[in-house]
Amino acid sequence: MQLAMIGLGRMGGNMVQRLAQGGHDVVVFDQNDAAVKASAATGAKAAKDIADVARQLTPRRIVWVMVPAGDPVESTLEQLMPHLTRGDIVIEGGNSNFRDSLRRAETLKVRGIEFVDAGTSGGVWGLKNGYCLMVGASESAFKYCEPIFQALAPQDGYAHVGPPGAGHYVKMIHNGIEYGMLQAYAEGYEILHASRDFKVNLGQIAKLWNHGSVVRSWLNELAERAFSRDDQLTSIRGYVEDSGEGRWAVEEAMRLDVPAPVITMSLIARFRSRQQESFGAKVIAALRHEFGGHAVQTK
Repeated sequence: MQLAMIGLGRMGGNMVQRLAQGGHDVVVFDQNDAAVKASAATGAKAAKDIADVARQLTPRRIVWVMVPAGDPVESTLEQLMPHLTRGDIVIEGGNSNFRDSLRRAETLKVRGIEFVDAGTSGGVWGLKNGYCLMVGASESAFKYCEPIFQALAPQDGYAHVGPPGAGHYVKMIHNGIEYGMLQAYAEGYEILHASRDFKVNLGQIAKLWNHGSVVRSWLNELAERAFSRDDQLTSIRGYVEDSGEGRWAVEEAMRLDVPAPVITMSLIARFRSRQQESFGAKVIAALRHEFGGHAVQTK
């Protein structure tokens, strides 16, 4: 199938490669010329600007927008809309607030353009392992785009979770759970690190726990990987950003009167990490770098 990818960052560029491997014809654009050239070198077709993206696509156009949430998405859609026609489809795969997705879906619907929100998880490992896709869309748009999702996801790794907006809603809660899991690992490893009775090798413990333990997981495999390079994480500052979805998940829990103390406190812990050095925060920073390629601050 033919589609375009606007945004070739940590995930977008790898997604283009996976789509090409799946036999899809991909037109690419990014503000970074080097990123466009890198994707073109893997077989994608370079576009010189957003208008050129639309020109290179034949109706029914599919444009996947993979840029940071907020103003970058708004700006991209504003530039893209004049070049699309009735029946075209816009897929937005970033970590947008689901309420923004609901609004965008209504705005595009007036023009006869379908909006699909694809909550995307997999980080920098998605090229190799595939991406988990939580798709919000009309039934017809989902079916039309399904070959794209099949190419990007591992087996059973994508689902139509509801109408437009539902994809980013599910991804918001997914990331809230992620916050809690990261915090639990961080606290456990910090206790081990602080022990006055035993000098334990954290990489050894992480490896051990990945074999038969009830706390084994992909995240703990990434902990093992991080500790294997630096058991004390000495080069990483314990400063942890939040993408916004953890905040939104907590706000939604409050709106629905759902107690979510673990997710809430894991969010608060990230704020704490910005005030004073914390080994637990170092663990989270290291794990986010491992699974998502997120930048770490070094000393």
